[in-house]
Amino acid sequence: MQRHLIHRRLTFVLQAVLVVEVVIALWGQQWLTALITTGIILITLGPLFLAKFFRVFIPTEFVLLTIAFVFASLFLGEVHDYYARFWWWDIALHSSSGFLLGVVGFLLVHLLNETENIGVHMKPGFVAFFAFLFAVGIGALWEIFEFAMDSLFGMNMQKPMLGDPSGLTDTMWDLIVATLGALVVSVLGYIYLKNPQDESFLERWIHIFIRKNPRFFKRKF
Repeated sequence: MQRHLIHRRLTFVLQAVLVVEVVIALWGQQWLTALITTGIILITLGPLFLAKFFRVFIPTEFVLLTIAFVFASLFLGEVHDYYARFWWWDIALHSSSGFLLGVVGFLLVHLLNETENIGVHMKPGFVAFFAFLFAVGIGALWEIFEFAMDSLFGMNMQKPMLGDPSGLTDTMWDLIVATLGALVVSVLGYIYLKNPQDESFLERWIHIFIRKNPRFFKRKF
């Protein structure tokens, strides 16, 4: 319970910083910054809307990680130009995205495995493999999105690197580090499925989700 309270407070702090940024931007007549930051606030509210609309409980740990990632990538990265100020910022975030997407992919397929009214029973190796491919696939779609935004609207989401103004090197490194992040989660997920008695963050999230969303499961936990 104490852990959940801390997560909620940290989430509130990040959202409060964004609100303050909007107020400062409006005061300084920085309309574009205010508009972008408002959009980021709406994105951070996505897990809340998802939970309310689909009547599903999302673990507070995952909500905090998701909002922190959006805060770091869009607010600090794009609005405050951390991508240019810190050479490692883009690499760190794409690694984190692979990690988070790997967790999502793992949870999705593992929960299908645990739902009795869905006749799917996959071996641990396939569950881990699906999580890996899910994260890599979403990462590739994001790179296509960045390319489209740069091509159609003249943005600079693909950060050109020294000696490569096309942004190809940046795209490849983004895909590589995202793949490594996905691989880490897939390996951890496989280890958990082969040794379910070992405590891990994946096990904790899975059990919390099942316990808080009993209508999705016939099996009693």
